[in-house]
Amino acid sequence: MKKMVKRTAVVTLAGVMSVGMLSGCGSKTLDGTKTVATVDGTDIPLGVVSLYAREQQQQTTTMYLNYMGSADNIWDQTAGDDSDETYGDQAVTSSLESVEKMYILKEKAADYNVELTDDDEAAIADAASQFMAANSEETIKELAVTEDQVKTLLELQTIQKKMYDPVVAEGKITVSDDEANQTTFTYVSISTSGDDITDEEKKTKKEQAQEILDKMKEDPTADMSEIAKGVDDSYSAVQGNFTTKESKDEDKDSGSEAYPDEVLKVLRGLKDGEVADNIIETDTGYYVVRLDKINDEDATASKRESLQNSKESTYFTDTTAKWLDEADVKAVKKVLKTLKITDKHTFMAPTPTPVPETPTPEVTEEATPTPETEKVTETPAAEDTETTETPVAEEEAAETTETPEATPTEAAK
Repeated sequence: MKKMVKRTAVVTLAGVMSVGMLSGCGSKTLDGTKTVATVDGTDIPLGVVSLYAREQQQQTTTMYLNYMGSADNIWDQTAGDDSDETYGDQAVTSSLESVEKMYILKEKAADYNVELTDDDEAAIADAASQFMAANSEETIKELAVTEDQVKTLLELQTIQKKMYDPVVAEGKITVSDDEANQTTFTYVSISTSGDDITDEEKKTKKEQAQEILDKMKEDPTADMSEIAKGVDDSYSAVQGNFTTKESKDEDKDSGSEAYPDEVLKVLRGLKDGEVADNIIETDTGYYVVRLDKINDEDATASKRESLQNSKESTYFTDTTAKWLDEADVKAVKKVLKTLKITDKHTFMAPTPTPVPETPTPEVTEEATPTPETEKVTETPAAEDTETTETPVAEEEAAETTETPEATPTEAAK
């Protein structure tokens, strides 16, 4: 499978390639020609940061709409009890920092034999031209961006993409067998959590768990989900996995922390195909478990790749952060303060259009705020009527570079 960062087919200007500006925004006009920061003596125009910030704003707003069903009151919330800073303020600051890192990557590109090809330059120029033609004068004015600044941002993002592999290669990052090896198991969990559950209900649930266990002992190879449903139609079995080698320092990527210690202790004492002798009782429920495979090759390969990608992304992020700390960076705060991200001034893309892929590992993290997502394969059931499963499935994406197409702007009313 290809690396995750290469599969991320488009972290780019797709968010603003066709921009619909909400009416009634009441924003002040920006001067995109003003210098918002300097990096090692190189001026960064506000227009470049404005365009990048609107990209992040649009992507985060779209994510909230897709996953939460609403994007109301995202940006105007205060980020902390002891500060008046809003999430919108944080997004502006993080956008400037991301652009500063891009300028540093451009500065260091020659050290890694990284450069833009003629094809890159042609695609970028075409994208910038289409962008300017597709968007209204009003939108361009709101973005405070020129065609040259659009080109600049696309050039920076393309260089960032090209720098990723050679920078990461310096880290000589590896994943050990102890980190990667995965054990798989099948389990049914019956929840006993909740303030309103009675002792009688707990007793019934335990009896049901025992019935499932007894039937599994009769035939350890049986379909545990079918047996569970035969006891109660709301029950089902889930397959989980955890890091085979026990560690005192289980990190959040191991998967093991998703399951109660009582469950893992029993599982680590079983052999392939064995069903635990007894119901495992925890503070939140009853478990019936079968260890399927101590060394699961497929799960291990998937985990190895996931850890490799995670380590590489972290290395790249840490390296660029270090470079930023070491650089001579001066922000012009009074200019940066003119750029606002609020709930009343939003950019939306009715039909996002792809442009050349530009992996930016920290972009997603820095698009503040971002909902938390689970990293484990499955999480134990919190309800007695269902089990929760979060499969780790990564989509393949084409490696080919696409020339962006722009879509005319639509105003959201």
